[in-house]
Amino acid sequence: MSRTTRTFIVMAVATVTAGIASFGVYAAVKSIPVREVEVAHTFVAVAAHNLPTGARITEKDVKLVAWPAKSPVSGSFSELKPILDRGLVAAVGENEPFTETKLAPIGSGAGLPPSIPPGMRAMSVKVDEVIGVAGFVVPGTRVDLVVTLRGTGQTEESMSRTVASNVLVLTAGTKFDQEQAKDGKAQPSTVVTLAVSPSDAERVALASSEGKISLALRNPLDVTPTETAGVRVTALRLGMGSAPPPEPVKAKPTAARRPMAIVPQPPPAPSTVIYTVETIRAAKRGEEVVR
Repeated sequence: MSRTTRTFIVMAVATVTAGIASFGVYAAVKSIPVREVEVAHTFVAVAAHNLPTGARITEKDVKLVAWPAKSPVSGSFSELKPILDRGLVAAVGENEPFTETKLAPIGSGAGLPPSIPPGMRAMSVKVDEVIGVAGFVVPGTRVDLVVTLRGTGQTEESMSRTVASNVLVLTAGTKFDQEQAKDGKAQPSTVVTLAVSPSDAERVALASSEGKISLALRNPLDVTPTETAGVRVTALRLGMGSAPPPEPVKAKPTAARRPMAIVPQPPPAPSTVIYTVETIRAAKRGEEVVR
């Protein structure tokens, strides 16, 4: 028997042996009974589809799903009855659990009123696409309100000033919808509804009637109030920052005229110049001093 034949026989025996061993292991593992471990769970009410802010929850908008008991959701609901006919104060995505913080109080209804924070007022401001920061003022963002007042003449010049800062945007545009705002795309805005305090509402109302309001978009992490003195046309022309209003020029009181007193002039001082004059008298020559 040649060497090649012996090698082939050894490889064939090894292959058959490995196949038989593998089949035996597979059969042994397959014969082991399956042990099912029951995981403790509870039921949680979740959204059946995407729901915008202000929507009224109905039976077709909510469903119960199994949720691991070891990972409960704080403020969630295990029944549908406490959720039905309540409004949303924040948008909820599909399969997202409902929580008490995202629901309006019982009996407050749906729509915009339940989403107004306590102590605040909802106020609408008419804007265009440019004033609305090119459409990026969407519900949930925060803005500063800047008013531009036109001067009435030479005594009062035009100026701009921030009248309200860090204001929450409740709605933007003609529809009360946040679905398209989630992806960060620009949305055309015609009316922006803001959540302002009662004092800021008075300032914004006066500013909108006396001048033109512009919106300045803020970083949501920046909560520092905007405190400026405003800027006037004179400061812009001079390349300066904020400048106080010019003080009016006050006319100085005119003093009563008094009669002019005649002061006598002192006599001229005697001349101190000395002149020497040569004189000739009877063939005698001499000199005389003349002052």
